[in-house]
Amino acid sequence: MTYALPLAIPTLQTDRLTLREPREADFPAMLAFNDSPRAAFVGGTLERRWIWRGILANIGHWALRGYGFFSVDTRDGDFIGRVGVIFHDGWDEPELGWHLFDGFEGKGYALEAALAARADYHARISNHPPISYIDPANRRSQALAERLGAVPEREAVFHDHAITVWRHPAPEVRNPGQTDAHTVSIPKPYAFQTSKRGD
Repeated sequence: MTYALPLAIPTLQTDRLTLREPREADFPAMLAFNDSPRAAFVGGTLERRWIWRGILANIGHWALRGYGFFSVDTRDGDFIGRVGVIFHDGWDEPELGWHLFDGFEGKGYALEAALAARADYHARISNHPPISYIDPANRRSQALAERLGAVPEREAVFHDHAITVWRHPAPEVRNPGQTDAHTVSIPKPYAFQTSKRGD
């Protein structure tokens, strides 16, 4: 049976990427990422049920706040990671976060996606620059934050870990609707496919 989710999540197009809504089909790749060393800085090796709940929580975040993690695809349709702005209970303020799956790093995809997600957040939600929580040992994320123009702002404890809070730059003054993403479209409500059980 098909259910329509009455939730308009933007689709962002960049030169090489599509940032889109979360889908059930994303689950296997997210499980594989969770079980890999690449997830060490984002709470990796969680139980399967928490990855499933993470997908549902992300949809709920979009419904509640109007922004969240985008699933990122290449133009060839490869699901390569997630990027977006999130703001959970107990957090200081909205955070721009990112993670790419194995085999897709080193191509500039994270920078391209993060610029688009940040620009969309500024265009639709707030001009206040977000932060990024980054583990001091996570050199790749620090390097990306620097390329995004973010600077270390303070040291803090986040989920019982010492981290550095990076502050992103304020957005440039732009024409209404203009962003770093080449195209920003608001699609019709999405249809989600579910199993036949319980129909």
